[in-house]
Amino acid sequence: MATIFALLTQNVSAHIVMVDSDQEKLKGEVMDLQHASSFLYNGNASIEACTDYSKTKDSSVCVIAAGVRQKVGEDRRSLLQKNVTALKTIVPKLVEHSPRTIIIIASNPVDVLTYVTWRLSGLEKNHIIGSGTNLDSGRFRYLLSQKLTITPTSCHAYIIGEHGDSCVPVWSTVNIAGVRLRDINDNIGQDCDDENWKDIHTQVVQSAYEIVKLKGYTSWAIGLSVSQIVNAILNNTTSVHAVTTCVQGHHGITDEVFLSLPCVLGRSGVMDIIRQPLTDLETKLFRKSATIMAEHQAQIKF
Repeated sequence: MATIFALLTQNVSAHIVMVDSDQEKLKGEVMDLQHASSFLYNGNASIEACTDYSKTKDSSVCVIAAGVRQKVGEDRRSLLQKNVTALKTIVPKLVEHSPRTIIIIASNPVDVLTYVTWRLSGLEKNHIIGSGTNLDSGRFRYLLSQKLTITPTSCHAYIIGEHGDSCVPVWSTVNIAGVRLRDINDNIGQDCDDENWKDIHTQVVQSAYEIVKLKGYTSWAIGLSVSQIVNAILNNTTSVHAVTTCVQGHHGITDEVFLSLPCVLGRSGVMDIIRQPLTDLETKLFRKSATIMAEHQAQIKF
């Protein structure tokens, strides 16, 4: 619901159809949102709810957020096979009614499920996008901004790889107004760094677990993150976001594995992948993340 709320309040889409198996809860959510129409920028936005996938016919973008919710202390990857089963029902029905759609996956573990969605959909790889480390990158920028006492939007930084424990902070390209932090601190993000910048990455990794422990689930940040991705596609912004896509051929990856890299997003989905100049250590960590994902992809039962 956080994604739908973000799409409506940010005026990203004027027509939203929600599909859920829990019809009563869905009806209540829609009524609640409809009653907020007079407070929205676009008060004429159409909000529908149903259990019938035919209502999604000719959707430009489909967002999948269904699946088993992460439990306290649970690794995202432990949710894998449960959510693969859910996708086997959802994906074919979406593609049947919207064969030219772009699918965005927000369910966890998002990287492997993006691969699964691609396999189940029959669509081109650039039409299947995982929310990936767009959220991790947002957390990274926020924590950097707190340490530097500037606004997060002025922190240019990316997390790549897995949306999870093996994610990789690209310290070598972190910059403020073009000034690379690495040029000021050669050891930034490393164990030998006296300023302990690496603690920020630790907080990025642990933050989701902490939020789940405190409130039971994450919602607002991922909702806004997905809304940003949808906006880039619908409005063809050609903006760059760290999202899950097939990274085969990048940074020495030979497997058909899905991970996050900075991507140019627009009307056709992933329009291009930015080739970041990674350090040897960053490349090593990214490849390690790819190895982990390849192993999990190989274990999937279709």
